Amino acid sequence: MEEYHSLSDATMAALLERLEELLDDIGNNDMEVDYHSGVLTLNLGPHGTYVINKQPPNKQIWLSSPISGPKRYDYVPATDDWRYSRDGEELGALMGRELSKLLGRAVTLRLGSVSSLA
Repeated sequence: MEEYHSLSDATMAALLERLEELLDDIGNNDMEVDYHSGVLTLNLGPHGTYVINKQPPNKQIWLSSPISGPKRYDYVPATDDWRYSRDGEELGALMGRELSKLLGRAVTLRLGSVSSLA
């Protein structure tokens, strides 16, 4: 459980930092990112809201996306990242693709190599 908390906390911190940088670059006051008690909320105004949260009992990170809906991500040591078991896609790749489409600009969140973030 200690490893889960270390990896998930580092992932959430990196995600928050990169989303803050992205929103600062965009400069739209209708968009905001907030992180409290293990829950990260990315409000994109008319584009919808992402909610990403830790789920310690399951050792997962859960995502609720305005585009793809709910997904549950497990840490995969072999690839050192968080992956959705149904399609094998990495958390940062999915969010980067969706945010790129929503915002009309290339978005790369660089969430791979999770152990190096911790």
